[in-house]
Amino acid sequence: MPALVVGAGISGLVCAYALRKAGIDAQIVEASPQPGGIIRTQRRDGFLLEFGPQSFSATPAIRELCRELGLEREVVEAPPRAPRFVLVDGALQQVPLSPPAFFASGLFSTRTKWSILRDLLGRTTPPSTDESVAVFVRRKFSDELLDKLVGPFVSGIYAGDPERLSLRAAFPQLYEAERAAGSVIRGMIRASKAAKSVKGPKQRPALQTFREGNTALIRALAAKLGSALRCGAEVKSVSCNRTESSERINSFAVVVNAQGEVNTLETQYLIMATPTNSAAALLRNVDPAFASLLSGIEYAPVAIVSLGYRQADVGHNLEGFGFLVPRSARLQTLGTVWNSSLFPNRAPKGQVLLSSFVGGASNPKAAAVAPEELVAIVHREISPLLAIHQPPIFSNVEFYERAIPQYNLGHAERIASLSSLQQKYSNLWLAGNYLRGPAVGACVDHALQVAEEVGKRLKR
Repeated sequence: MPALVVGAGISGLVCAYALRKAGIDAQIVEASPQPGGIIRTQRRDGFLLEFGPQSFSATPAIRELCRELGLEREVVEAPPRAPRFVLVDGALQQVPLSPPAFFASGLFSTRTKWSILRDLLGRTTPPSTDESVAVFVRRKFSDELLDKLVGPFVSGIYAGDPERLSLRAAFPQLYEAERAAGSVIRGMIRASKAAKSVKGPKQRPALQTFREGNTALIRALAAKLGSALRCGAEVKSVSCNRTESSERINSFAVVVNAQGEVNTLETQYLIMATPTNSAAALLRNVDPAFASLLSGIEYAPVAIVSLGYRQADVGHNLEGFGFLVPRSARLQTLGTVWNSSLFPNRAPKGQVLLSSFVGGASNPKAAAVAPEELVAIVHREISPLLAIHQPPIFSNVEFYERAIPQYNLGHAERIASLSSLQQKYSNLWLAGNYLRGPAVGACVDHALQVAEEVGKRLKR
């Protein structure tokens, strides 16, 4: 076959879909019984639960994908002005989302506000060595900004430790802004103006999902792929078929076990769209360097605790996105999303659904406790914040030992080494959330890029 995709998470599905759309007979295999990876939705007792990302940002590529798949009418957007909150001194404080609101807010001290002005008016040069998010924020701004805003924000995206997370890898726009303009704020303004100058329809950024949850996108992609998608098909090994006259790889032999039936698939182009541990194990025979580089990427464990309450038992109005928790608050809960406030039909009438996150890189052991204990911990911690005076009437816990890849110090160099290594194998590609960002939009963009590169190679 011309191309084989291993792994049917969002990256693999989009890549296989784009290849077939381009007229390439691409096949895709997935070890699990169903596609989608951690993007899973299920309705239980009238509650619509997301077992992975609760929503995603609407990028141009995702909007176009939804149009092609006929999902446009299924898209629902969160209220664009939904406030975000952060826990400060035992109470929820609204996060200022605009410069006027920031400087008028009592959330930050004069010193922190002055550090913002200092960046805007001054000029600095980022260090030549890799710098953690925490070191960057302290150098440019203040410990207060790190604790109250940046740290919780990092937990919300990566479930990561800002002391270990690489600014250059995790937030390249901030690094590039300072490098190019000597100021994070001026650099971001310049980048925003450059983006607006690009021709094309202007679309406002939006947080969205689908009426029946994120799985709608997975189902639509799977339906388009049809018999080209095989679930319950575990790849056991990958080996190279080389030409007799040179060391150049002619094709790959992929051994697949599908419900006890073992077959060897030969493919000219191979796209590995699995988590790093699976990719490392399978590519070890191709080149041990792949295993060495891929196995060095850490993941943060996360438990998603979904709790349903009677609306009458919650004193807070829950008008907003939810809240994040600084590490200084010493809670197990990283943050809570108010699902039923953001999107319709997430909870039965007269009830609310709240999804909280526990664990992360800074507290990995917390995510692994018993489900009933996690429910008790989260209920105990969020009850005083939201004026909840009765126990939940519904609960569900999903645990992921390897939830989110960590873009820690050295990650950019590791990915550069992987890219350099991949160049030696011109018919092998990698795709996944450890390469260009963990967000759904970043995965979709990269998967489309990989499909385009494979298509160009095949045409040549």
